[in-house]
Amino acid sequence: MTRVFLTGASGLIGGALLDRLLDRGDAVTALARSDASAAALRERGADVVRGDVLDEDAVAAGMEGCELVYHVAGINTLCPSDPAALFHVNVRGAESVVRAAARARVRRVINTSSAAALGEEQGTIGREDSPHRGTYLSTYERSKHEGELAAFAAARRVGVDLVSVNPSSVQGPGRSGGTGRILIAYLNGQLRAFIDTRLSLVDIQDCAEGHLLAAEHGRPGERYVLNGVTLGSLEALAIVSSITGVADRVRILPPPVASAAAAIVEGGFRLVGRTPPLCREMVRTMLHGHGYDGSRAERELGLVYTPVHDTLARTVEWAVAEGLVTRPLPGWRSWGESAAAAPGM
Repeated sequence: MTRVFLTGASGLIGGALLDRLLDRGDAVTALARSDASAAALRERGADVVRGDVLDEDAVAAGMEGCELVYHVAGINTLCPSDPAALFHVNVRGAESVVRAAARARVRRVINTSSAAALGEEQGTIGREDSPHRGTYLSTYERSKHEGELAAFAAARRVGVDLVSVNPSSVQGPGRSGGTGRILIAYLNGQLRAFIDTRLSLVDIQDCAEGHLLAAEHGRPGERYVLNGVTLGSLEALAIVSSITGVADRVRILPPPVASAAAAIVEGGFRLVGRTPPLCREMVRTMLHGHGYDGSRAERELGLVYTPVHDTLARTVEWAVAEGLVTRPLPGWRSWGESAAAAPGM
């Protein structure tokens, strides 16, 4: 049994990681920012420390006696109402957790970064050693890039063994925001228009497993991209159609039209003090597109990726069960039936 400290356990990645850690018998202390989160995490089987990633004293105290830290907490949004919050949490928070680990004498920190931190040039394949383009598509991308650099720098200063994990877009049960929201909109007949782009996806279960493998086999000071598949947006919709029978026609917007629409929507929502569902940073990121190479995690960590058909089928099954799909799906079968009907996928 390993004593583990986990931040971000209430989120999508952190929650999946918490389940895996508890399933294998580890003793997990989770950081919680609210009473509600603390109660939910205790119910799931974790010990809880109250505080946030910027409270270095509370975090260091919670880490006492732990052998390993998974720092997963972060703000993930492309349309922030308060951009400064991303830098406080994603950059300063990462430094704070590393310093706290040193104070608590923890041997290793696994830092959840993002494939967006690679900053690869448009049209190229992002890898761990890709040169950064030097510009940013979004505040989120910049905060994750600077946060990763800050975490590595802090680890070198205080002598902590740090490994970075860089997931692409995480998909699977539980994902209802971001690209998950696009999938649900398509199933409900509400996706009228989209952008022709490249999408890179990793299954939530593979993402959690990648963290565990990075802790066991990752080399200090290195990063590992987690990406199971790269495909075009229309290709992704075609797979969803084959699973569900939904075959709605989606109009592909020219880039100038998509950018203009984002500016209008964002401006209107900002005017009334609301967070927009669509913004210029989001469209800029989608128009850039992302292709990532996740093979290093396969070679060095031993990660095995889930076929994208299975990931999308499980996501649909979850969305249906949660009542997020509000119309009948003409060709829908459960994930087990769908997987059995798709040999070799």
